[in-house]
Amino acid sequence: MKIQNAFRLGLVGTLGVGLGILILSSIVSLSTIITYIGAALFLALGLDPAVSWLEKKKFPRWAAILTVLVAVLGALTGVIFAIVPIIADQIANLSERIPALVKSVNSATFLVDLQKQFPAVDVQEIVKAVTEYLGGNLTEITSTIVQSGVAIVSGLFGGLIILILTLYFTASLNTMKRATYQLVPASKRERFADLSEQITTAVGRFIVGQGALAACNGVFSFIFLSIIGAPFPALLAVIAFLFSLIPLVGTITGSVIIVGTAMIPGIGSSWLTVLAAGIYYLIYMQIEAYVLSPNIMNRAVAVPGAVVVVAALAGGSLLGILGALIAIPVAASVIMIIKQVVIPRQNEL
Repeated sequence: MKIQNAFRLGLVGTLGVGLGILILSSIVSLSTIITYIGAALFLALGLDPAVSWLEKKKFPRWAAILTVLVAVLGALTGVIFAIVPIIADQIANLSERIPALVKSVNSATFLVDLQKQFPAVDVQEIVKAVTEYLGGNLTEITSTIVQSGVAIVSGLFGGLIILILTLYFTASLNTMKRATYQLVPASKRERFADLSEQITTAVGRFIVGQGALAACNGVFSFIFLSIIGAPFPALLAVIAFLFSLIPLVGTITGSVIIVGTAMIPGIGSSWLTVLAAGIYYLIYMQIEAYVLSPNIMNRAVAVPGAVVVVAALAGGSLLGILGALIAIPVAASVIMIIKQVVIPRQNEL
């Protein structure tokens, strides 16, 4: 429709801009809910390979979904009852040691020993600067602690929502796919469905592979840390598992945190234990990079190394941990679309 009246043109343009602003503000307002939905859908795609495998074993769809959900919930419950009491006991032990640790840090002997160990550093000046900072920013520190507590509660609530949505999406994933396919023109529907199935399968395999890598790190960490007598092996193994869920930088970040925790004086670690833990994680990261990850992940997604790095960095900058987690399968999906859609079209021109 051609608009010749300047007033009508301005009105239509203003309404269009207003509608765009309204849509963008709505997306920003619903960003948390959209994140929950995206995370739940991502996890549902991760459970779908197990459901499909059971269907191939002559399980009805409903029985396969029920079996997978019961297995996942049972595993989570078992991990909670097996690990949480140990972690709670170790956190309690750590809390009991904190006063003695603080006392040893504040003692003159500790500072003298630290000064002897690092002669090039003015320890007294650093302690004075830290004390002045804490004293001058006590209100801000307290507010940050309160906000952190609220964030933890919100995170637990968000986790519960994601769990409920994951169960729903897993049960209705095929229905959602069919409904999406109906929105595509009939002439392109078969091709679109085939490409979508390839993408969802790749995403599901990636999640399973990343979970397998994280489980390997967690189990091996617990065994090795228990053997060398490191403090709080269960707690540190859980840290190793959780950080290993993050692609690219998760394993090295968790390893640094674990070794750094073992270096804290007063919690029962010797320098030999710290050295053994450091050497172990250096060796494990090489094994994971050159043995475990290629054999597990190459079956899921085939993404060039440079694309993996760029995708993980971009995803982490945009959506934090969730963005880093979904970045690699998204990059794999884009590469798949380019290879199977864009390049063939260009070849036809």
